[in-house]
Amino acid sequence: MKSFTDMLKSVRDLESMAKDMQAKISAIEVSGASGAGLVQVRLNGSGAMVGIDIDKSLLLADEREVLSDLIVAAFNDAKARLDQAMAEQMKSMTGGLPLPPGFKLPF
Repeated sequence: MKSFTDMLKSVRDLESMAKDMQAKISAIEVSGASGAGLVQVRLNGSGAMVGIDIDKSLLLADEREVLSDLIVAAFNDAKARLDQAMAEQMKSMTGGLPLPPGFKLPF
């Protein structure tokens, strides 16, 4: 039964590692910017927008379309940075273990 006990311990260790990974990922916060910093967006580890900063010069009625484009660009910049931060976090947590493309932890 030693192997069964070892297997249960391995499962518990994996479960603990997954919980640690989730906590570290949820603590990640990244910023993205557009328009030379006129619009900045902050995302948390799950990809939810947690903040946005808009320069007051863009709050004019005739700048509405520009503002909309800048918000989208800032979000996309933040999302790309989040993806990169998460990939780096996963690499450090998995010890550089090569995972198949598209494979995401925790399951």
